[in-house]
Amino acid sequence: MQNIQSRAIKIHETLIQNFGEPIWRNPLPAIDELVSTILSQNTNDMNRDRAFDALRAKFPTWELVRDAKTNDVINAIRPAGLANQKGPRIQQVLKAITAERGSLNLDFLKELSVEDAKNWLTKFNGVGPKTAAIVLCFALGMPAFPVDTHVYRVTGRIGLRPEKMNVEQAHPYLESVFPPETYYAAHLNLIRLGREVCNARKPLCPQCPINKLCEYKDKTK
Repeated sequence: MQNIQSRAIKIHETLIQNFGEPIWRNPLPAIDELVSTILSQNTNDMNRDRAFDALRAKFPTWELVRDAKTNDVINAIRPAGLANQKGPRIQQVLKAITAERGSLNLDFLKELSVEDAKNWLTKFNGVGPKTAAIVLCFALGMPAFPVDTHVYRVTGRIGLRPEKMNVEQAHPYLESVFPPETYYAAHLNLIRLGREVCNARKPLCPQCPINKLCEYKDKTK
């Protein structure tokens, strides 16, 4: 484990040298980030943002979203795709949070341990480990490591996690591999690496800044 931890740190530092310190937009309030991340499932960032902006334009508060007719919510978020699933899911989560907390404010999560905060979020239907980690990391500044499609694929290819490990197992594993202070930047730079260099079908290995730190057996030339 110590060897893979030292490799992870070197990979992180090399990506920082090549890509710089990444910044992922202005932080959203935690409840906004939760809804945005639900919208992001199975779509791209542009469609997620279009749906989020349309939802906020039609319903200026989350209470209005929660109490709206479901079809109105579905119609507002159509740009994100799977609107018939995501609309009811968002409303159900907002209703469940209100029932438990009395309001739609998640700042109290900062007072919990990361593990307790994750457990609290993931008990709601439609909120998985990735969604919870994104809310904690980007909205609340808590040390959680989100594993999205790019991070999962790239870390498996370069040998930072066991190849057969599933995405749920990858969250705690990668949190044990990377130091907590690197989670934010490492997550974003691995996504960038996956999008720009370490492509799914034909990775651009000769252009890869971490080529020498990568254990991929079928590197392209």
